[in-house]
Amino acid sequence: MPGNDPRTAEPRLSGGPDGLSDRGRPIYGPTPPGEGVPCARYSPLTGPEVTEVAEIIAGARRSRRAAELPERLRTRHWASLVEVLLAVDQLLCRAGPGRAGPGRAGPGRAGSGAGSDLTGAGWKIGAASVEIRRAEGLPSPSPGIIYAHTIFPSGALLPGSLFINYRNCECEFAFQLGLDFPARAEPYTEADARAGIDSLFPALEIGDCVFGDWYGASGYYGSCLDNGGGAALVSGRKTRDWIDAALPHASMDVYLNGHYIKSGQGSAAMGHPVTSLAWMLNWAREHGRAVCAGDIVSTGTCTGHLFAAPGDTVRADFGPLGVVEARFA
Repeated sequence: MPGNDPRTAEPRLSGGPDGLSDRGRPIYGPTPPGEGVPCARYSPLTGPEVTEVAEIIAGARRSRRAAELPERLRTRHWASLVEVLLAVDQLLCRAGPGRAGPGRAGPGRAGSGAGSDLTGAGWKIGAASVEIRRAEGLPSPSPGIIYAHTIFPSGALLPGSLFINYRNCECEFAFQLGLDFPARAEPYTEADARAGIDSLFPALEIGDCVFGDWYGASGYYGSCLDNGGGAALVSGRKTRDWIDAALPHASMDVYLNGHYIKSGQGSAAMGHPVTSLAWMLNWAREHGRAVCAGDIVSTGTCTGHLFAAPGDTVRADFGPLGVVEARFA
């Protein structure tokens, strides 16, 4: 597996090279991890309020600026979060030939021609790990849409136009599917999910959020409202020969500008990345949205958060599964 054993590699804590910690650069806002204060409201958003929140987020995405959510619109009602997430997708996208009905991930995102027919390419899972849910006070993993124009090969230079406040890097296992998973009444099993996998690849999922205090906004599920925090995906080498990879024990090491930051294991993604995949298929199914052959599902961070800055390079070594590198303009 990767060259650095997490039991022996020297951790990079506060005061390390360039002030790096196990979360990379301290650019996540004024609120430390795990110290977000829950907002007072727990009641559902009304229909007009869902539209208002979605318009705030979509408007910030279109104009590439930070946003602030008024206190009266902040709630910890989880079902309202889902309504907002899907409403933002509708506002940023326009139905067209690239959209295969209501089940398909939508085509487009602000920053690359909102209103044009940009195709959705799959789904990402936020907060799949217990560590992240604890740090952000989340009751559940959260979904997000992967848009085709935000997928890059390893080594690519990611343009600044993709991001507003953050470049939050997470090491993940991603699957490309070879079968359709339509919306239906019967739940999908892990065996169904496994049978539908065409290939596996290591990935860096890059998170962003229009709200200016990542952990502070967790008091009202801020990053989850904004597409589950998903902004880009950097993909490594695909393989169909992964069945014997023992994914729960598969490890990876992540580096920032050549400095070792930390390591992780596949078990962080709900115990097994295939378990995480099945969760995503069933979330989509329950909300009437298909997951299609050719779609990508990134199954959630195995290393927690690592915040980077323009000019940085983040490199994840997945051992036999390969290396994934992202460079930030």
